[in-house]
Amino acid sequence: MFGNIAVIGSGSWGTALVKVLLDCNGKVNWWVRKEETAEHIRQFHRNPNYLSYLELPADRIHISTDLIHIIKQAKYLIFAIPSAFVKETLENIEPEHLEGKIIVSAIKGIVPEHNSIVSHFFHNEYKIPYENIGIVSGPCHSEEVAMEKLSFITVAFQDLEKANYLKDRMMTRFMKITVSNDIFGVEYAAVLKNIMAIANGICVGLGYGDNFQSVLIVNAIQEVKRFLDKINTAERDINSTVYVGDLIVTAYSQFSRNRTFGNMIGKGYSPKFARIEMKMVAEGYFAVKGIKEINKEFNVDMPITDAVYNILYEGISPYMEMKILADRLA
Repeated sequence: MFGNIAVIGSGSWGTALVKVLLDCNGKVNWWVRKEETAEHIRQFHRNPNYLSYLELPADRIHISTDLIHIIKQAKYLIFAIPSAFVKETLENIEPEHLEGKIIVSAIKGIVPEHNSIVSHFFHNEYKIPYENIGIVSGPCHSEEVAMEKLSFITVAFQDLEKANYLKDRMMTRFMKITVSNDIFGVEYAAVLKNIMAIANGICVGLGYGDNFQSVLIVNAIQEVKRFLDKINTAERDINSTVYVGDLIVTAYSQFSRNRTFGNMIGKGYSPKFARIEMKMVAEGYFAVKGIKEINKEFNVDMPITDAVYNILYEGISPYMEMKILADRLA
């Protein structure tokens, strides 16, 4: 047996989670999309596409491209795929396949076809009770996990017993883990921080300095708080690491895809060509459209989100939009 946990996804975050679970538990189940990826990992002990410097002991990994088979192997299923591919990945999965499973989302985005966070998607489409849905969030970059740099993760479940079960199976010498029962707040915060990171990247690309970036991030934190307080009244400390810490590292880190994407937009790339050039998914691109739609119901004041949406989807000049935003934040 290869344990009670499976990782669904072969990107950088999925690969990093496999490393963590191997270090803690010795064995893991792993679903990857392509057979050539699976075969390369079996033969050369490395993911050819992501974190390829990381050695993966294939004899301790049960790897397969058959999603139904992997689902059957474990009770806890950690999904680590881009949100834009969630619906496609699960197209052959029926609710009965997931009955009794614990769904854990390490996805930091909106399911575009449904304009919903991942927990809502699994609850509405697959009838998963919310008490069987968990969230894994940062502040944590997969690249630093792979390099065994000290990293921090938050595991959120309504049922803290499940959160602590997963915590115990992810705790390594370089990984510190806290638990939370604020699943919706943690998940929405993970979505919103990607939008804020795009905004910061745009400002960097346009040539704004540290002074304005500090003002932008302070206002970003306030914007996230306004939204979280409106959509869910759970008690939370917005200043804790899973909210503010994750936002800050995503906005400033060299490893942040969303910051990189925004930087390219600020330098003059169109959203289409920036996405092609990156060859990786910046979750904030899809998230800002979804949050814009969701906010029609809540009507929260979200000037940074609105500015990013206007740049990416309305074709407004980044220079003009950020100038207007700067005047508003001053």
